Amino acid sequence: MRAPSNGGGRIDAWFLVLAATCLIGGTGLGIGMGIAHDFELVPVHAHVNLLGWASLALFGLVYRVYPDLVRSRLALVHFGLAAPTAVLFPLGIYLAITQEQPALAIAASLLWFGGALAFLVNLLRMLAFPVPATA
Repeated sequence: MRAPSNGGGRIDAWFLVLAATCLIGGTGLGIGMGIAHDFELVPVHAHVNLLGWASLALFGLVYRVYPDLVRSRLALVHFGLAAPTAVLFPLGIYLAITQEQPALAIAASLLWFGGALAFLVNLLRMLAFPVPATA
């Protein structure tokens, strides 16, 4: 599988691969907490599943259903912000809980928000300037 590019590098599939990876990580964390009966890291588990599994999977499916979105450079911006912060944000929450150091969680949440804005702008761009269908 080629790395993402706005030339058709399968951003949809990369989002789905990252989502599935987060699903495994989030599930493993949840199982570990259950076995240990220690639920201190529930916010980390929730964010791995929400940002990682659910959001990345939805992004991948949206890019699959609307391939015009992939043709924009905003798709690369979105991927470049969302992919790493899906991991960095839960890590930042972990550091905030265990070390009382919230800086990474704050920075990653702002980067995630930037990726969400890029996704929204890309959707609006597609609606405002549709690519004509070729026969």
